[in-house]
Amino acid sequence: MAVKLNADEISSIIKERIENFELDINISEVGKVVGVADGITSVYGLNNVMAGEVVEFENGTQGLVQNLEEASVGVTILGSMEGIREGMSVKRLGTLLKIPVGESLLGRVVDSLGQPLDGKGVIASSEYKFVEEKAPGIMARKSVHEPLQTGIKAIDALVPVGRGQRELIIGDRQTGKTTLAIDTIINQKGQDVICIYVAIGQKQSTVASIIKKLEAHGAMEYTIVVNAAAASAPAMQFLAPYAGVTMGEYFRDSGRHVVIFYDDLSKHAVAYREMSLILRRPPGREAYPGDVFYLHSRLLERAAKLNDELGAGSITAFPIIETQAGDVSAYIPTNVISITDGQIFLETDLFNSGIRPAINVGLSVSRVGGAAQIKAMKQVAGTLRLDLASFRELQAFAQFASDLDEHSRRQLERGQRMVEVLKQPPYQPISVEKQVVMIFAGTKGYLDDIPAKSITKFEAEIYPFMETKYAGIFDRIREKKAVDAEIEADLKKALEDFKTSFAS
Repeated sequence: MAVKLNADEISSIIKERIENFELDINISEVGKVVGVADGITSVYGLNNVMAGEVVEFENGTQGLVQNLEEASVGVTILGSMEGIREGMSVKRLGTLLKIPVGESLLGRVVDSLGQPLDGKGVIASSEYKFVEEKAPGIMARKSVHEPLQTGIKAIDALVPVGRGQRELIIGDRQTGKTTLAIDTIINQKGQDVICIYVAIGQKQSTVASIIKKLEAHGAMEYTIVVNAAAASAPAMQFLAPYAGVTMGEYFRDSGRHVVIFYDDLSKHAVAYREMSLILRRPPGREAYPGDVFYLHSRLLERAAKLNDELGAGSITAFPIIETQAGDVSAYIPTNVISITDGQIFLETDLFNSGIRPAINVGLSVSRVGGAAQIKAMKQVAGTLRLDLASFRELQAFAQFASDLDEHSRRQLERGQRMVEVLKQPPYQPISVEKQVVMIFAGTKGYLDDIPAKSITKFEAEIYPFMETKYAGIFDRIREKKAVDAEIEADLKKALEDFKTSFAS
């Protein structure tokens, strides 16, 4: 039997249906590619798109919106240009660029988007972070006070770096800049420090040999390598350092310590210049765009030591800059020098004369200084910089003077031995307690009667000797982080004992 509904019932049912009606339509704003050139496309029709937004091409390739113009937008292609052509449709994704972060990235080699390059399978990461993040403000930070031990005597004694600092490594090509980075990474073993190495515009073979060295020393397990090789698109080289620091911020925000190397920012600036010129941005000095300073400052400001309320984590940044014929007054070097908290200057002449690491003590500086050293190192290396400066001055004078007074001759002899003490072979970082012992021996005159050419042999033999007969000294320096009267007396005794058996 049919149920009859009156007009009121029918209208209430219709009203209810209208109120509960949901139209699930996904409207995407779609544009068309109107020009393609060297990793950059010009797209027409994306009227509401935002700068920094991710868009997707018809073939699945993603792009990053860089320029907002009146009639079109400039989009950099994230990845290969293959298959991208004029007339292809492009849709907005309505999101800024994010990359995977987390523990699963440790020990892996990835590209600027966090995609694996090492053939070890997919990276299972549940967390994503924005590539462009604001740097922590002043109130979120704490002053740099913990040392970041590099294992390199010349740096830990003379140009100390603290956790949360930004220390520039600068010098001509082939002067050992990358070697300093590898040594520092190797030295973080067992110190609960995450290392990130960002290779920008390097040869694939160079990056492969660096990874091989890190694996050989067991350092890859706490290291992430972000590789944007010379063959990568300019957009990938531009994004690489930001991707690296974003991965580091995940660990910093969980209260851990991170050290990151950008190798190198000269090539990063060149990749950005290439992108900007194709995007028809106005060129400035040396054809770099006007915001090239901001490019590096917003990156390096993200290195910080957070305060205790935020977990006291830190990111220490080592940007690397390649100079041309030692010209530190060029555009990009002066930009980065003014952003960082000091620089380690590597000199070609020193490198060629066999002084390695080839650190120019006069031009290298750390604006954090003694705050980034343990007390023991401050005690033994306090006068070292002055001693070396006096030595350099005397050395220049002694070339022309036929004879020197006794005091000057002793200063010259001591300086020669301290230069030898600071020499160090690559990929052999030294723990801070061993450094303290060797520098103590040099500054207190225990090496004065040993020929300069025998200092390397002296160092090679004293560590095993002390580990066998005076192991307690190393342990006490490590625990107390200072050389008290008792440790000093034992050190003197150990050095005298060793010298009786040492054959130079």
